Amino acid sequence: MKQITVIGSGTMGNGIAHTFAMHGFKVALFDISKDALDRAIVTITNNLDRQLKKGVIDEQLKTAALDRIAVFTELEPAIANADLIVEAATENKEIKLNLFKQLSHLCKADTILASNTSSISITEIAAVSKNPGNVIGMHFMNPVPLMKLVEVIRGYATTDDVTQKVMYLAKQLDKNPVEVNDYPGFVANRILMPMINEAIYTLYEGVAGVAEIDSVMKLGMAHPMGPLQLADFIGLDVCLAILNVLYHGFGNQKYAPCPLLVNMVTAGHKGIKSGEGFYEYTAGSKDLVIANKFSKHH
Repeated sequence: MKQITVIGSGTMGNGIAHTFAMHGFKVALFDISKDALDRAIVTITNNLDRQLKKGVIDEQLKTAALDRIAVFTELEPAIANADLIVEAATENKEIKLNLFKQLSHLCKADTILASNTSSISITEIAAVSKNPGNVIGMHFMNPVPLMKLVEVIRGYATTDDVTQKVMYLAKQLDKNPVEVNDYPGFVANRILMPMINEAIYTLYEGVAGVAEIDSVMKLGMAHPMGPLQLADFIGLDVCLAILNVLYHGFGNQKYAPCPLLVNMVTAGHKGIKSGEGFYEYTAGSKDLVIANKFSKHH
């Protein structure tokens, strides 16, 4: 595979495009918004500059990686020559189903269609495609250029050949692919999201404040980031969407989202992306935690 198309230029999409381009692949980055594409190229450039300063890459590789990325606001030319399409659109089932139905009619017959979904059924996505055997999950972790794991999710119809090709491709990106089967949440989020949800319940029930909960998990469990800060980093709306997939997929009350999480998302407090979640963030430096309002009330 030489030509990769990435659908969606948000946090995950630009990270996936960055990673493929850095490892020698030609990348078509598609988004319906030109402004979003412009922001994505700025983000990729800044992230490459960080790698350059750390000595991970040199100036030549940075320039070559940027040269390999072409941006598109029209879908057909973006996917015309794609050997692999990686969908990194919003974590919304209807959006993904409509997109995959469209992609399967526009792309080459042998194009592999991969979704970066963190919880939505690959089998269900594949069912709307003309070639369900070519559909697979390729769940990258954030930040994509740094994180080694790729969850490779086999749908019910995914062929052995497609699975082997994607596993090999992930290794070409210097990632560690792990093959998993298609059940709600797969492995990563089936385990992670209930932990985050339980941390939110612990706050909701007044057991401890945000900083205290995160400190216990960092200092006692050797987690690099506490679960509430991690939820802010992922996006509270994304956490809620994944928990709803788990809850409806398994029909088990243990996956029911905490009411506090529901209220926060409804109020527009989505974490780093909105400037406020369990922590508050400065507008100019969103990775800097400046306040923790919950500690005042619990």
